[in-house]
Amino acid sequence: MIKCKNEDLMNIYFSCSITGGREDQDIYAQIVHFLQEYEYKVLTAHLAYKKVIAEEADLTPIEVYRRDMTWVSNCDVLIAEVSTPSHGVGYEIAEAIHYNKPVFCCYKKGRKVSKIITGNTNEKYRVFCYKSTKALFYEINDFLEEFGEAR
Repeated sequence: MIKCKNEDLMNIYFSCSITGGREDQDIYAQIVHFLQEYEYKVLTAHLAYKKVIAEEADLTPIEVYRRDMTWVSNCDVLIAEVSTPSHGVGYEIAEAIHYNKPVFCCYKKGRKVSKIITGNTNEKYRVFCYKSTKALFYEINDFLEEFGEAR
């Protein structure tokens, strides 16, 4: 795999299901680990880990909204794991598109994903159905190399 070139750390907003279900938490953690291994700054790395629900329990919905929308507006790209349906993830994707941010959505083969996610043809938007993390990480790498220059 080619290491992404990012001399001045790219800010990535990683989006994943929290209240919609955590059955894919292991893959969330693997994606975040992959990104951090290649020295990307993952603004939302904490969302990928098991303790996130407890850590976020004291935050009000307004605090979460303001924090997350600030991160979306300030990120360079948004990467979303969409295997588990989530209103919040969909909202974050739409906001990133609104801000003209590159967006990469991925989901496990065999999962049903909304056509509103899979049907977007924006030139800065990608959707990838993966069978293995190796294939997923290769596609993420390609996406980041393509849009890393467009910051």
